[in-house]
Amino acid sequence: MFRATWKSLLARKVRLILSGLAVVLGVMFVSGAFVLTDTLGRSFDQVFADAYEGVDVNVSAKPKVALGEMEGEPVSAPVPAATLERVRAVGGVAEATGVVAADGARLIGGNGKVVTSFGPPQLGENWVGESDLVTLREGREPRADDEIVVNAALAQAAGVKVGDRVGVLTREPKKEFTLVGIFGYSGGRDSIGGANEVAFTTPVAQRLMLGEPDVFTNISVKAADGVGDERLRDDIAAALGDGYEVKTGQQMSADAAAGLKEGLSFFNKVLLGFAAVALLVGTFLILNTFSIIVAQRTRELALMRAIGASGRQIIGSVVLEAVAVGLIASVLGLAAGIGVGALLAYLFGKLAGGLSLAGLGVPAAAVIGAFGVGLVITVIAALLPALRASRIPPIAAMQDVATPDRPLTKVTVGGTIVTAIGAGLLFLGLSGNADDNTLSTILGGVLFAFIGVALLTPLISRPVVSLLGAVFAWSVPGKLGRLNSGRNPRRTAITAAALMVGIALVTGVTVILDSAKGSISALAEDRIKAELVISGAQSGPRPPSFDPAVLEKAAAIPGVQLVDGEYGDMAEVNGQRTWVAVSSNVAALERIFSAKATAGDISRLGPDQMLFSSDAAKSRDVSVGSRVTVQLSRGEARTYTVSGIYESSELTNPVVLPPQAARDFAIPQPIQGFLQLAPGANVDDVRPQVETLLADSPEVSVADRAAFIKQQTSQLDGLLQMIQILLALAIVIAVLGIINTLALSVLERTRELGLLRAIGLRRAQTMRMITVEAVVISVFGALLGVAVGTGLGAAVVEALKDEGITDLVLPWGQMGLFLGLAAIIGVVAAVLPAIRAARINVLGAIAHD
Repeated sequence: MFRATWKSLLARKVRLILSGLAVVLGVMFVSGAFVLTDTLGRSFDQVFADAYEGVDVNVSAKPKVALGEMEGEPVSAPVPAATLERVRAVGGVAEATGVVAADGARLIGGNGKVVTSFGPPQLGENWVGESDLVTLREGREPRADDEIVVNAALAQAAGVKVGDRVGVLTREPKKEFTLVGIFGYSGGRDSIGGANEVAFTTPVAQRLMLGEPDVFTNISVKAADGVGDERLRDDIAAALGDGYEVKTGQQMSADAAAGLKEGLSFFNKVLLGFAAVALLVGTFLILNTFSIIVAQRTRELALMRAIGASGRQIIGSVVLEAVAVGLIASVLGLAAGIGVGALLAYLFGKLAGGLSLAGLGVPAAAVIGAFGVGLVITVIAALLPALRASRIPPIAAMQDVATPDRPLTKVTVGGTIVTAIGAGLLFLGLSGNADDNTLSTILGGVLFAFIGVALLTPLISRPVVSLLGAVFAWSVPGKLGRLNSGRNPRRTAITAAALMVGIALVTGVTVILDSAKGSISALAEDRIKAELVISGAQSGPRPPSFDPAVLEKAAAIPGVQLVDGEYGDMAEVNGQRTWVAVSSNVAALERIFSAKATAGDISRLGPDQMLFSSDAAKSRDVSVGSRVTVQLSRGEARTYTVSGIYESSELTNPVVLPPQAARDFAIPQPIQGFLQLAPGANVDDVRPQVETLLADSPEVSVADRAAFIKQQTSQLDGLLQMIQILLALAIVIAVLGIINTLALSVLERTRELGLLRAIGLRRAQTMRMITVEAVVISVFGALLGVAVGTGLGAAVVEALKDEGITDLVLPWGQMGLFLGLAAIIGVVAAVLPAIRAARINVLGAIAHD
């Protein structure tokens, strides 16, 4: 049986290679994800090891507000200069240096634009001198208050050189400095981890980055000879007390790397999710391939049964073929995954500002995942055809090879049950009744829904395919193609289901995101009563900001009726982390954002008063008159009195503090500005004057309300494009499935094609016939995908009504595009099978058994 199986495998290698490609692509995604995250993880380990090189112990104050993993970087409390002296007095300290290093120093390049960063920090520092790690490459250190040095990576990105006058944005508005030096790092590196660094004199760094003199962000300590890092850490911690975090350099490096690895872990899960989609589609392809092969080998397998092969041996024969395909596909997929992981790591390093990558590694998880997934998926997909093969009776050896239609009752009942389970899981997850398992419940519901629809598809495939094929029934090839596409409902259904999965996911996501965009746009158009908005596109962890003086000057422009600047930060409100805001003009709540008071007065706000949205007030059990303690990123905790509560909406913040509180925000500058014009004022007259005021705030610009809304929703367009690119892999696998099905179908119908050619069907007509089959199957799959995706998307939108997605928007243009692309996919998929069918030798085909 082994030799017979091996010969059978070699005889059908082309067919099995096509099905194996699906596994190769899925395994490539899995192994590539592990290789990418492993390479980046080790790279960040090295980055932080370099960053804390020469630091034996680090001292910093505990942050006022502890932030979660997805809430950004906490702002460290300032370390007073007196603490530096206390550290220097601890036995075993050889050297202690006060360091200022805070994110938010943005250099304005030679082109007048701010140098942006997509991830790495933009550090404003105090220059503490050269060391084994840091050396000046050009110029000298900063000595005067208007002098700075920058790292080589930033100088290159900004296009500036020593002697240039440059602008820098910090906690304060734009300041002009002379660039007096450019520094680099040991090993010829221009930066560490892609960070942009601007170094000032210590007093200037304290004022611009921390907002007060004689304070530091941390203290870097070097131990005396013979003193261990851990011992020195413990001694310093004992001397300073509980208000400080004292860690060794190794601890600092490990903690910083661990935080980034959490983000990489999430990214890894996203990639594995898309790999799972690709493998699900590949499962349909392999199932179809082995089903067709078993059907074509009916006589061969029956002969084996007739000469003594048992049902178990027949199952083993088919499964052995699957194992061989899975092994080969796993090896190729692993190799491709290593290459893809290396390429993505390289691109990530470039995007992150020149991150130095560690050597490429292949973690055990990549190898285990590749072979585990490749073998398991292939064998599972081949099990049903193997069981079917074992039931072939020996008498079939004396009959013509045929694949008679079987009743669809069992598969329809099974599909109904599976679909009902999927619908139940989706309802449970989307209704919020799945507790902590919401995401897994929803994903399980989607999986069961796809499998259920695939099982139900044979029931509708024949009438729907016949209806779609009617478009081509005006010619003989069209009629034949229409009939052929519906002759085996199960085969057509499985082939179409593979395409359905990818199209359904893209359609569903498009429905959800378009509905979100539509809801946000409609709400903003209805509620925002400002004709002009000052804002910028956020490209990193820090939102763009602008000079508060712009607000006062804008209010003086003729035609401007009301101006509001919006500040925002994370804070602890009665011990709970909450986003809080400051409005420079509290009247804007009612007059610009259409907020309605539900209790108290929201038109004014005293220095010791605060406002709550109705939802935030309910969740925290506060009312007008309640005393609430607020801890901001800087300063000490302060108690406010609730003076008003307003109706919650997606455009209003949960908590509003008085303008005086903004000085203790992490970013004490407005991040958005709203201008309401007087009746009769012309937007085109006012906007140029506001643009002039923003000349020293190049991160932001002024736009009318429609352009602002479009800018805010454009982020959803980027997310949609990324998802479509990743799901394109599933669609590629579905195309392979159509090619494979048609190729096997052509081989199965060799004699039939020969007879058609013999009675006058020309080569071109034969090719058109195969093309019609492919187009009909592709469009059928896309139609299923659009219908299922629309249903899933509509269900999610309905579940998110309370979250502000109130308008269901169906992307008719995208749906039509998907159907049109499906027709093109069908034409492309038909090329090779059609050429093969057209080249069939007529006499040989008629004699084919």
